[in-house]
Amino acid sequence: MSETISQTISGQTTCLCGSIKITATKIEPNFSACHCDTCRKWGGAPYFSLRCGVDVNIEGAENITRYESSAWAFRGFCSSCGTHLFYQIKETGEYNMPVGLFLKLEGLKMDVQYYADQRPDYYCFSNATREMTKAEVERYFS
Repeated sequence: MSETISQTISGQTTCLCGSIKITATKIEPNFSACHCDTCRKWGGAPYFSLRCGVDVNIEGAENITRYESSAWAFRGFCSSCGTHLFYQIKETGEYNMPVGLFLKLEGLKMDVQYYADQRPDYYCFSNATREMTKAEVERYFS
């Protein structure tokens, strides 16, 4: 959805209880914010997402519950502590992970906001980003 990033970063994280350890080696430093109803219900706020590709190692994967949240993606969370771990695109297997999971990443920049037409009027971001409406996002993923 964004232009290709030539430089990627890597990060390692765990869920709150430590039963799942994730290592992502190709994290794009540009991240997105999603304002759709599902993302806001899932986390109580917009979903800030890092594109991590498919080069992701998950230790403790047996502790992950996957939920089919749309026709094109799954959400994964820790079965024990409930930590939100990823949003995974079905067709490509690409992982999108919450920015907050990786506590020590630097040089991050928000570059796009999805479902901008569903963003509630009680918050806004001053970042200059691309914005996509519900119709544009659904057209892109279908």
